[in-house]
Amino acid sequence: MNFLMRALVRAMVKRSDAALIKACGGAAREAGGRTLDPRFQFLEHQARQRPMPDAVTPEMVRAQTRQMVELFGGKRERGVTTEAIAIPAELVRSIPARLYHPAKRNTAMGVLVYYHFGGGVIGDLDTCDAFCSILANALEGPVLSIDYRLAPEHPWPAGLEDAIAAYRWAAANADRLGAARGRIAVGGDSMGGNFSAIVAQEMKRTDGPRPDLQLLIYPATDLVTETPSLTTYADAFPLTRETMDWFMANYLPAGQDPGEPRISPGREPDLTGLPPALIYTAGFDPLVDQGAAYAQKLSAAGVETSYHCFDTLAHGFTAFTGVIPAADAACRRMAREAADFLRKLS
Repeated sequence: MNFLMRALVRAMVKRSDAALIKACGGAAREAGGRTLDPRFQFLEHQARQRPMPDAVTPEMVRAQTRQMVELFGGKRERGVTTEAIAIPAELVRSIPARLYHPAKRNTAMGVLVYYHFGGGVIGDLDTCDAFCSILANALEGPVLSIDYRLAPEHPWPAGLEDAIAAYRWAAANADRLGAARGRIAVGGDSMGGNFSAIVAQEMKRTDGPRPDLQLLIYPATDLVTETPSLTTYADAFPLTRETMDWFMANYLPAGQDPGEPRISPGREPDLTGLPPALIYTAGFDPLVDQGAAYAQKLSAAGVETSYHCFDTLAHGFTAFTGVIPAADAACRRMAREAADFLRKLS
């Protein structure tokens, strides 16, 4: 990424709210009773000036996502160090992961296993690097970020199987990770939130190591039900309804039922006995209703659940902490609340 380009983009987004709204035509972006953050509105406006080509490949979108994260993402937190981890998998394959060590360690804290966003098709360890470092410092404990396999090269359930295998390995290797034994949490954003919810359900089904907490950030939980937000925010930035359909066309094998609970965890009929959940959504997001509905279902099933919607933010805001102060504040709030919950268990 050209340094001057990065500096120019960041300088443009730092303008006043009024200047940014004026650059977008003079009117604030409103939908569904919500008003979009002016910086997100400006980025959305710019994105619409450069529509995607008709033929889009996963390689193209992966490259664009890497560029987006480099342009808009925050820096790794001061004092946090990282370590490359290779998690053993079947045969000779291993699952790449990145372990985040906090600047200050609480020896009673467990490990948080984290899965990045990307519809199961895009994203990597750098996608969530800044946010994982925020989590590590807030938790004062290790965070293990998982580089699961991506579709269409590895369609469902390959990525999910990596997520489950990595979680089980982390639970069995607390000492190796610098975590307290028997203490583990799971979290992720978007598809990572989907994986986290499924991992929690899978541990219940198989009597596996139960997470202390599931941290679900704008999660995809129901790929079948038509909710109002799928229409209201169908053209939102950076996740549109069209993009969602493209992700699923690449993620799922032909003929696969998207209502299967290991794809749509919100359609699992029995949610009783699941671990406590912190669920966060973004207001300008086709998925906002899914996250809210899953929070309601968990609560109705007797699961300790906290839900909050960041009304002015858009999907994927964890990757915009370098240019949108409200996104940075939201990420720090989520990390702080996760840390507060887990410390109560120490």
